[in-house]
Amino acid sequence: MTAKAPAPPGRPAPLGRGFQLFWAGQTVSLVGDKVTVFVVPTLMIFVLHASALQVGVVAMAQYLGIPLLGPIAGVLVDRWDKRRTMLACDLVRLLAVAAIPLAYALDVLSTPLLFGCVAVISGATIFFNVGYLVAVPAVVPEDGMVRAYSRLEGSGSVAEVAGPSVAAALYGALGVGALLVDAASYLVSAVCFRSMRPWGERTVEEGSVRERLTRGFRLNWADPVLRRIVLSAVTLNSGGPVFVTVLPVLAYRGLGVQVGVFGAAMSVAALGALAGAVVAPRISRRFGLGRTMAWSLLLHCLVGLGVLAAPALPAGPVIAVTMGCYGFFMSCINVCSAPARQSRMTSRNQGVMHAAFRTVTWGVIPLAALVGGLAVSLLTGPLGILDAARVVMAGGTLLAACSFLPAVGIQPLLDAAAPAPAPADGADDADGADALAESAP
Repeated sequence: MTAKAPAPPGRPAPLGRGFQLFWAGQTVSLVGDKVTVFVVPTLMIFVLHASALQVGVVAMAQYLGIPLLGPIAGVLVDRWDKRRTMLACDLVRLLAVAAIPLAYALDVLSTPLLFGCVAVISGATIFFNVGYLVAVPAVVPEDGMVRAYSRLEGSGSVAEVAGPSVAAALYGALGVGALLVDAASYLVSAVCFRSMRPWGERTVEEGSVRERLTRGFRLNWADPVLRRIVLSAVTLNSGGPVFVTVLPVLAYRGLGVQVGVFGAAMSVAALGALAGAVVAPRISRRFGLGRTMAWSLLLHCLVGLGVLAAPALPAGPVIAVTMGCYGFFMSCINVCSAPARQSRMTSRNQGVMHAAFRTVTWGVIPLAALVGGLAVSLLTGPLGILDAARVVMAGGTLLAACSFLPAVGIQPLLDAAAPAPAPADGADDADGADALAESAP
């Protein structure tokens, strides 16, 4: 990495041109992503007249690549050119998104086709996300990591703010053609990657692919901090996706919310996520990464119960306020989680560590999304669509709240132990990680 001139006293060091390009490309791409995330379930409900179960199946496809491709992605991304890999992923996702409006124009759009396109996007995103998490420490100085993730999280929050309103407006004007905006955003991201200098060394470790995969899982489990983060994330992702998958069904069919109102409510709600990204670094500096993450997990889940206030109160404001608080604490979780995990691992094992982490923690999301849609379908008969959606969302939220329990012990470990790099070549992963985790700061 090229040495940077020291920053003036009292001012943080600049994050560099490479990060600025990376950040710009991701900001544009994230806004486009929100268009697709908003338009696909809306399209299913109003154009294809899909059931709650079908909505859940397509939502499952969004994360299907994680358990199928997640384990191998880390090994391959380690061995490939990181920048070219992420550029290729953007181009694959561009084609998959553009295929949806093309299918609609040819009058062949269907739920199975949507499932296939979303699954392809999911698969490319798996490889992209592994490279994404390796990219940040490769182009950002170590003392700028939290600031970098805060900016990236802020971009995600801006996308949350602008995306749903933009998506609702584009859907009203262009219908399915609104998805072409997301396709164009992937092209912008690819151009930004093409403009960056090469970064991220290829890592070719001795041993088979299976051994490297096993190493990634062992690294996550052997380190006590990573182990608790894994357990928390698995619990959160077992219940949270139920809430998110059922929300459009609750809004459109249970509460009769119009597309424009739902888009505006989600945009207003995302202001909370933006606020969370801005203040999370200050909160974490005061209370610690682990403590901030633990309490944010609990509050993120519990505030989701606020959606039950509708229809006693106006649905639009209830969704906006509930999801605003929901997003605020989610941003705090994200800003704290990645630096805490990366501090425990050297760069040579970042790829397999992140791939294993995402495989385990995100691998439960497809099942959770499917269960959410299936549960609403089964309960609609005896309860009606509104009460069925409310019961399922409340159940998923309470399950996710249990993620607080393993997370509450993270801060004492961070206080007592130095960051744990990967074990040396030839050393036993578990023993090496535990020994390093227990060493004095």
